[in-house]
Amino acid sequence: MGTIKLQNIRTFSFHGCLIEESKIGSDYRIDLEIEADLKKSSISDALHDTVDYVLLNKIVVEEMAIRAKLLEHVAKRILDRILTEQTLVTFAKVAVSKLNPPIGGDVEAVTIEMVLKR
Repeated sequence: MGTIKLQNIRTFSFHGCLIEESKIGSDYRIDLEIEADLKKSSISDALHDTVDYVLLNKIVVEEMAIRAKLLEHVAKRILDRILTEQTLVTFAKVAVSKLNPPIGGDVEAVTIEMVLKR
């Protein structure tokens, strides 16, 4: 087994329950961690034997571009797609953070974290 991490993926997206959030958008940070059997790729040195982290990043960016009211909903879509499209993945964890959220306080970020196992 092995771990692949994509850290600090940044997007500008339009998630949130407030109408204003759908119009002005916000900055987001996404951290992704997956587990997969990386033994074959460590020997073969072939991309088709591993989990392509370019594709993982693409999944995150595409799902973050689809508006949702809740970060939980976006995180679930990301996890579902990863396990559907990357058959080597046995475990995935995603953290989605809204930076400077409009919650009436001096808060750097609000983060939700979800895990999905095969």
